[in-house]
Amino acid sequence: MTTLSRRSVLAGGLGVAGAPGVASGGLLGTASAAAAEPGWSGAVSLNGWPVVPAVPSFPVEGTDLAVAVLPGDVATTLLHCARRFCYELGGSLAPGDITGHTPGRAVAAGYESNHLSGTAITIRQSAYPRGAAGGFFPQELVVVRDILAECEGVVRWGGDLSPVKESHLQIDVPPGDARLSRVAAKIAGWKLEPGAGAGSDLDPFTEPRRATARLLARAQGAR
Repeated sequence: MTTLSRRSVLAGGLGVAGAPGVASGGLLGTASAAAAEPGWSGAVSLNGWPVVPAVPSFPVEGTDLAVAVLPGDVATTLLHCARRFCYELGGSLAPGDITGHTPGRAVAAGYESNHLSGTAITIRQSAYPRGAAGGFFPQELVVVRDILAECEGVVRWGGDLSPVKESHLQIDVPPGDARLSRVAAKIAGWKLEPGAGAGSDLDPFTEPRRATARLLARAQGAR
C-alpha cells in the first residue's frame, strides 16, 4: 500500500472522514472493500497469542469509554498506553474512538489479527487510518516514543509497521514473556506512587527520557 501523509491529505482539502476521495476506495475503504478483505484463519494472532471469542471490557481512565482487551498484564499495559494517549495527545475520546478485541476475522494487514486475541487497540482510527503517515506533529511523536519507551519494547506502534497505521498499538511479545509481566508490574506499582504514571507531571522532553526513547525506536526499526 502506498503510504500517504495525513497532513498532505488535509492540506489538499480531502479531509479524513466523509470526503469522497477518502471514503470511496481511499484511506478508509468502502464496505465492499472491507468485505473483500482476507480472513485470518489461524488459531493464534500474528504476535503469537491465542485467538479468543471474547474478552471483558475495561474502563479507560480519563474517559467515559471502555475497551475490550485480554485481562491481566496485557490489559494493564495497553490501558496505560490508552490513558497517556488520552491525557497527552488530544484530550478526551469520543464513542467509537478506541477499539480492542473483535471476533471478526477480516483483516487488511496481518498485525490487525492481534485484535482477535485481545492484544491490540486502535485509538482514533478515523484520524489516523491505515496507510496514512505523518498524522502526528514532531512534539506529539516525542510523546508517542516516550510511551513506547515506558513499555520497554513490549508494545509496538503501528506507525512503525507496514502498512503504517498510526492509531494502532499492540503487544509485541509472545505469551509468557517475562518482559511483559515486568512492565505490567511497574505500571501497577505507579498506581500506589503519587506523581507517577499516566496523568502525572512526567516530562517526556527531558534528554534522558528522549535518549531512552531513541534507543528503543532504533531497536524496533522506527521509520
